[in-house]
Amino acid sequence: MRITTWNVNGLRAAVRKGVAAQIARINPDVLLLQEVRAMPDQLTDNWHENGLDSWSFAWNPAEKPGYAGTALFSRDKHKEVKIGVESSAGDPEGRLVIARVGPVRVASVYLPSGSSGDHRQIEKEKWMKKFAPWAEALRKSRIPTILGGDFNIARTELDIFHAKSNEKSSGFLPHERAWMDTLVGSGWADIIRERAGEVHGPYTWWSNRGRARELDRGWRIDYVLANPAAAKIVRDAHVDRDASLTISDHAPVSVDLDI
Repeated sequence: MRITTWNVNGLRAAVRKGVAAQIARINPDVLLLQEVRAMPDQLTDNWHENGLDSWSFAWNPAEKPGYAGTALFSRDKHKEVKIGVESSAGDPEGRLVIARVGPVRVASVYLPSGSSGDHRQIEKEKWMKKFAPWAEALRKSRIPTILGGDFNIARTELDIFHAKSNEKSSGFLPHERAWMDTLVGSGWADIIRERAGEVHGPYTWWSNRGRARELDRGWRIDYVLANPAAAKIVRDAHVDRDASLTISDHAPVSVDLDI
């Protein structure tokens, strides 16, 4: 089973740029999308022509039109769909959707960004505080569970090209990195880092400024995290940088499970 996560930076625009053909090439069984900023009925023929309209999907849009939102697509029917990390509070920004696909539980995760100002950093940290206990319950589960998505945090200096100059930047703040370390240290396997080893990158996001993408000066903020039950059945994982060059400022990240 191949699970692919991708922040598409607006699904309608991504469809116009050919994301459906790229998805067909990557050939996932489960597709986790972030920052969809759209509703299913807004997708064009380009999406349908590649057969993606026949997939089962769960959509968690933000209440604000054209903002944030997550989605989960699967070739096979899924069940046990839930949104958000607090059922009583809802999920007004559409930050998370989780479902059971066959023997695996998968979640599309989109942590808030704090880069636009203090008020958004506060919201990000509130969300992080709620996310941690929610994730801990899933970590303990015997059901193989994958959390895929844009966490808006570079965990170590290996995950960001300009580490020194970003020490005070949202996404690389010491307490954000510590939060990610705690998540991974508790037993969530950072699959890409485990496969890549102690090397810089592979980056998953690049600024549109300058020649960041061309020079591969990016951040690794998109993750595939596996609980112990899922980590045991991981066969491979990779970042598909080339797939994203004309689609999004993020690259898709895939994990293959022996199922």
